[in-house]
Amino acid sequence: MRILTYLTRDILLHTLAVSFVLFLVVFAGRFIRYLAEAAVGSLTGNVLLPIMFFKLPGFFEMILPLGLFIGILLSLGRLYAESEMVVLRACGVGPGRLSLYVMVPASLVMVLVSILSLYIAPEGSSRAQRLLDNPRSAEGLHMLNEGRFRKQQGGHYVTYAERIDDAGLMHNIFVFERRPGTVPGLYTATFAREGEIIFDGGSGRRYLELRGGSRYRGSPGQLELEEVTFERYGELIPEAENSLRRSGKVESISTMKLWHSDEPKLQGALWWRISLPLMVPALAVIALAVSRTDARRGRYAKIGPAMVVLLIYFLGLTQGRGALEAGQGPMLLLSVHGAFGLLALMLLQWERISKHVKVARAQI
Repeated sequence: MRILTYLTRDILLHTLAVSFVLFLVVFAGRFIRYLAEAAVGSLTGNVLLPIMFFKLPGFFEMILPLGLFIGILLSLGRLYAESEMVVLRACGVGPGRLSLYVMVPASLVMVLVSILSLYIAPEGSSRAQRLLDNPRSAEGLHMLNEGRFRKQQGGHYVTYAERIDDAGLMHNIFVFERRPGTVPGLYTATFAREGEIIFDGGSGRRYLELRGGSRYRGSPGQLELEEVTFERYGELIPEAENSLRRSGKVESISTMKLWHSDEPKLQGALWWRISLPLMVPALAVIALAVSRTDARRGRYAKIGPAMVVLLIYFLGLTQGRGALEAGQGPMLLLSVHGAFGLLALMLLQWERISKHVKVARAQI
């Protein structure tokens, strides 16, 4: 029991330390991305911190398995480097019992990752998405800036509003549009007395609704000019494919809704959430097997090869999710888990396998 307590405490302390460092790195990267979107008008500053807060559980569902993996490597690597593992072997703690000891902190991390990936992270993403979908909160997303011309899509889309009141209503609006793929030299200019951002809950898209204006279409230098006068006109607000609003829609769907959906993309998101806790036991055993070292090589000797194995595991899961989203079913994703589970067992029993191979060669 003392050995179990000692190993569990040491592994969890290393896991927390590594996870904290990884969290700082991920948080800084995401925060820089969100600041960049806010700087160009793709995100309002007043929703920046709430969105970051709601997205925190989604960070930890990926960080904790990696933190446990590196934590086991560092903890057991220290035991090997300082010859404490020799003492444990002398006390009868072999690979099988050691793996059972390691599975105790791994089980705690697995349960925590399950709660985060299946319940807490989707709920946080849902609340963040509601903030982004709110026209008042998201009024800075690809919309007009007061008293300034804004260019988007390489200058093919230019907007201007003379004044924006506290309710988000814009006055004296100008919109210039030249979409790629249309007739060469054909431009559209729209003038309106007022307008506001309208969110369509059905399509998940936002529109700039203009009121009391005129729309002109023609080519520079040509006498032909088309004029349309309107009382109300809706203009779709363009959004980048990898924008924060579009990329977070699937993550904001609850796990129960994903479970009852037959859409391949949603099934891919469901199995990805299930895969995150499933990979924790395999990673723990792989880290246990790969952590073998000695005082000469040091506790950090196996981190490089172990990270290569981890990278291959993540790439396999990513490919499996892509295949599932393409409608091929979850078999590839499950086969990746099965393959690395077998790899973990082989690495754990590698010394015994090597001895049997040597004996067989000697007999031959």
